Amino acid sequence: MNSVKTVFLMTVMMVLFLLVGQFLGGQTGLIIAFIFSIALNFSSYWFSDKIVLKMYKAVEVDRSKFPGLYDSVEKLTKNAGLPMPKVYVMDNPTPNAFATGRNPQNSAVAVTTGILKVLNKAEMEGVIAHELAHIKNRDILISSITATLVGTITFVARMAGWAMMFGGRDEDGDGIEGLVLLILSPIVAVLLQLAISRSREYGADAGGAAISGSPLSLASALNKLSLASQQIPMRNAETSSAHMFIVNPLSGKSLSKLFSTHPPMEERIKRLQEIENGKR
Repeated sequence: MNSVKTVFLMTVMMVLFLLVGQFLGGQTGLIIAFIFSIALNFSSYWFSDKIVLKMYKAVEVDRSKFPGLYDSVEKLTKNAGLPMPKVYVMDNPTPNAFATGRNPQNSAVAVTTGILKVLNKAEMEGVIAHELAHIKNRDILISSITATLVGTITFVARMAGWAMMFGGRDEDGDGIEGLVLLILSPIVAVLLQLAISRSREYGADAGGAAISGSPLSLASALNKLSLASQQIPMRNAETSSAHMFIVNPLSGKSLSKLFSTHPPMEERIKRLQEIENGKR
């Protein structure tokens, strides 16, 4: 299913660029957009994880620098039957974490310095297990590509808007087409994030509970992270990559719950409690 979603996203990216290219430059623009979309799809597949890690200034660490974190990742990786991912730390006071990579053999788990201070060992292992579940479920490629795609859609919308305002094309109807493109592109981006993110978080919660063997530790961690993210929102968080984090890094800002990239925290905690009680 995730492979189908990946192909779908890359197709959407190409179609969007072709439409904008034709709108901005006719047949020539269409050709340029086609070449650019091929290059972008290629780079999204191979480098989207590196782009996201660099965006958040994540630094790769080893056991000598963060022994507790590294040992926990190594132990839980064995529990999950996965190859050992690279471990990254982001110097950020907001407690949060995400996983990225194109497959389990080329994966990474990234955590903030803030999360290491807020959670105890059991809760931290619950979070790591959640991220490893994303890797095991092969969510990480679709997640990374979505981040690149949403950022691209936002850029394209702005580009089309400026072209329409300052010249653009003068043929009849182009202004209306450009306006529609400008309005719909960000909406499409949000809908893509919602479609990709919400269901996979429930799956990663359940998978993380199985890997760590402690659903309530993950539930406790989610509760702490939710409260902390409201008190200390991540200042450098990008809307294009918000869906990658275990807790919405933008939740401290005025975002409607209807358009949140994450399912309601109360429901996530409730499901974990039901797993503990043997109902799921």
